Amino acid sequence: MGIVWQAWDEMLQRPVAVKCARLDDAVAAGRLKKEAQYAGRLHHPNIVPVFDFVEGESACWIVMEYVPSRSLAQLVAEGGPLTPEAAGSVGCQIAAALVKSHTEGVVHGDVTPENILVTDDGVARLMDFGIARALWSDVTQTADGAVVRGKPRYLAPEVVKGQQANEKSDVFSLGATVYAAVEGRSPYGDAEGPVAYLARAIAGHIEPARRAGPLAEPLGRLLELDPRHRPDAAQARKLLTSATPPPPDVREKLRDQDVTLRLTPLSSLTVRLPRSVRRRRRPLALTAVVLAAAVTAGLLVARPWDTGTDAGTPGTIGDARTADPCGLMSTASLELFGDVELDPNYDTFDRCDVVLNNSGGKANVDVMVNFSRDTAQLGESKRVERDGGLLIGYYSLEGDHCRRTIATADKKSIEIMAKKLYPDTPDVCAMADAATDHAVAVLKRGAVPRRTSTFDANSLAHVDACKLLDTTAVTKAVGVDADNVYPGFGNWTCDWESDDGLTGMQVQFSRDNDLGDDDDDKPVTIAGIPSYVEKHGADKYPSCDVLTPHRTFKNSAGDETIELFDLNVYGKQPVNTLCTKGETLAATVVKNITKQLPKD
Repeated sequence: MGIVWQAWDEMLQRPVAVKCARLDDAVAAGRLKKEAQYAGRLHHPNIVPVFDFVEGESACWIVMEYVPSRSLAQLVAEGGPLTPEAAGSVGCQIAAALVKSHTEGVVHGDVTPENILVTDDGVARLMDFGIARALWSDVTQTADGAVVRGKPRYLAPEVVKGQQANEKSDVFSLGATVYAAVEGRSPYGDAEGPVAYLARAIAGHIEPARRAGPLAEPLGRLLELDPRHRPDAAQARKLLTSATPPPPDVREKLRDQDVTLRLTPLSSLTVRLPRSVRRRRRPLALTAVVLAAAVTAGLLVARPWDTGTDAGTPGTIGDARTADPCGLMSTASLELFGDVELDPNYDTFDRCDVVLNNSGGKANVDVMVNFSRDTAQLGESKRVERDGGLLIGYYSLEGDHCRRTIATADKKSIEIMAKKLYPDTPDVCAMADAATDHAVAVLKRGAVPRRTSTFDANSLAHVDACKLLDTTAVTKAVGVDADNVYPGFGNWTCDWESDDGLTGMQVQFSRDNDLGDDDDDKPVTIAGIPSYVEKHGADKYPSCDVLTPHRTFKNSAGDETIELFDLNVYGKQPVNTLCTKGETLAATVVKNITKQLPKD
């Protein structure tokens, strides 16, 4: 389709590849520019990115990343057919590239061995998205005068019959490419000339694979003649990966590249980790650092209350206060790991737990689902997969817990975590995967289910945490900035922060069944209510929690449960000073809760 140059980018000091296409008319130039713009949107470890497009008087120039490599076609021509493992590794990676492009609405239209680059360390990259189609390259005229565009050896039958290339035809071409890499010939066999290949495609003549080994079954699926029965790119990736996953060193390189490409600016996501075996408390030092970085970047924005979202839209959380986290949990999906029970009344209102008990009846693993109003941040995940309209981030085992993150269609996130409560437990990552699979299946059918029962009239669930304290009073007492108020999911949490993120306060509603049992819980009285104070990090990151009960009720298991608010103050002051301020503010919170609760 033109000359390809290796060039030097003088501005960014890097080598680039430049394609020169000489076009006959302005229509072709416009078509090429449009395809280049589509390709420029694609950022993925297995895609060669387009950096720039320059339109001259007689030619168009496409500037791309320079990838030291050989094409898949060259590898086969020089060394013969690949092993099933090597061909499958390339196929898995290119399927991942197609998942990304199809998600962005970009059809490649020319998936062939010539358009796949393979580096010396085994990383495969797909290039020329839509460019060959825009230039009308590889045109074949049939005996009856019909014109077919594309390389006949790899074209899907429906494209040969005159249909437009689409996502499913990309999948067929991927299957044909992997078939050619491992078998050394087109799936249409050996034919004499392009027209003969087109005739075989129309007739649905697919040669059986002889060298494919573990790839035989996946290739059979990808080369399905009827596109309605053919897998999409995400399914193709799973089929190929299950049969012939890329080797560990290739996966590691792809993870490193993926993290670099996916890293997004920090948002106001509050970091929270378990406080003890059955409690959860936010680690103030870590949160302060995260928020400080986000504020420095100028990215923290207070957002309005989550209401009005269509509760029936698939893949969404919908209205925050009616979304049921337990609607995404299933004891049946976790029973293969042991004796499990559902706990819908522990910790925050946006959380649901399934507890795995050991043979002695003690809780061994806690699997939890948690909602967040913040857009999912998947940059640190070891891999990201798409299932339907959902993105799922998978993280490595971190100490005693394993987590997964689902990015929802309404730009919120769902955290799923399995946490060991004792060392000798089942595989917590396997449990997190099982819980995630069930949650995704529910979300693909519709929105998060609504709660089947309403909160008690006296519950803190009816209260807006951000309206419990006057911002001016908080600013004066704690030293935060009046504009930095950040409501959490359902407004059941509220944060006030300084611009540097090192000083602040949080009010969070929670539920507990052993308040006061920790050695750190020191009794105090807040507005006549027996409460507790916890002091933390007296040296570098001092903070103080004031835990004040609101009401006591029996949970679904009949156990006494305390509904409370946790007021946390942190900053560059002595911890005793922070506790004194916290106790004063907590007394104000007690008074204002009553004003917000529904009247009898």
